[in-house]
Amino acid sequence: MSARKKPPKQTTSFVEAASFSSVDLFRELPASCLHALESASTTQELKAKHVFFQPGEMGQVLFLLEKGSVETYRMYGAKKLIIAELKPPAVFGEMGCVGQCMYHCSAETTSPSRIRIIRRTDLEALLLQYPQMTRRLLDLVSERFLHLLLDLEATSFRQLIPRVASLLLARAKEDCVQNMTHREIAQHLRVYRESATAALGELRKAGIITMGRKEIRIVNRGRLERAARE
Repeated sequence: MSARKKPPKQTTSFVEAASFSSVDLFRELPASCLHALESASTTQELKAKHVFFQPGEMGQVLFLLEKGSVETYRMYGAKKLIIAELKPPAVFGEMGCVGQCMYHCSAETTSPSRIRIIRRTDLEALLLQYPQMTRRLLDLVSERFLHLLLDLEATSFRQLIPRVASLLLARAKEDCVQNMTHREIAQHLRVYRESATAALGELRKAGIITMGRKEIRIVNRGRLERAARE
């Protein structure tokens, strides 16, 4: 008895696979327009720690994160100010496509990622053809600026232990935060590593968390949630 032939493997287009239309910037554009943009753009498979751009560099492209994760940040000496942590689908590098077309931060992959690269000239053609995209692009810039402003406000006026508690709750999977060092926690909270270590120590002494090598386990979620609200 001959073996049944397997049906040919179907490939999905970028529009279907990456939900191009689910990105606010491209929402409600005609399918023909999305397919044309797909054909004109390129993709790259990148390892973690790939740097796309740095402050002061001029932009020529818009990036779309299809798979993986990307972090935008600024460096002040040895201290990193994290601006945004992006998950797919998400666009970044938009400042390289507006105004002076200059980047004001850095962007780097934090895990193996697939990135779609859209040329600024192709984006500009879309902005001329579909004016609503211009408003969405400005909304994106404004939203990210507001998010950063609120984060800086929390950094200035909110106590450290509630911020540490909130971060642990946000990052925990099954009450465990893995592969996050004290230094990385400090970078996310925009404080010195010693301050983050001291706050974690207070939570540990209170019996709310335990700490191991690159692992923080939540042992009393209710108390940690209360600490986050203080």
